[in-house]
Amino acid sequence: MKGFFQFVREQGIVGLAVGFLLGGAIKQLVSSLITDIINPVLSIFLGLTGNFKDAYFQVGPAKILYGNFLSTLIDFLVVAAVVYFGVKSLGLDKLDQTKDKKSKH
Repeated sequence: MKGFFQFVREQGIVGLAVGFLLGGAIKQLVSSLITDIINPVLSIFLGLTGNFKDAYFQVGPAKILYGNFLSTLIDFLVVAAVVYFGVKSLGLDKLDQTKDKKSKH
């Protein structure tokens, strides 16, 4: 059991678990922002009736669902921006150093 706790401390498993939990919560928050606020505003500006995710154009028998793709793209970009600026503003990018780098400084 002692070896397990040492592994957890050295490898930062607890921090990783906390990161996954916070990442999931941020993803839900950003998805709600996109779905509930940004997509309806885009629908108004683009003159679409209904949900922006349902926007498509027809090419023969195929429906090209560009609204769903753009919604997913916006979702990704906002999550990426939140994570990037969150890590930078908290200075977390400087904390993740390997043992080799720590021992040389």
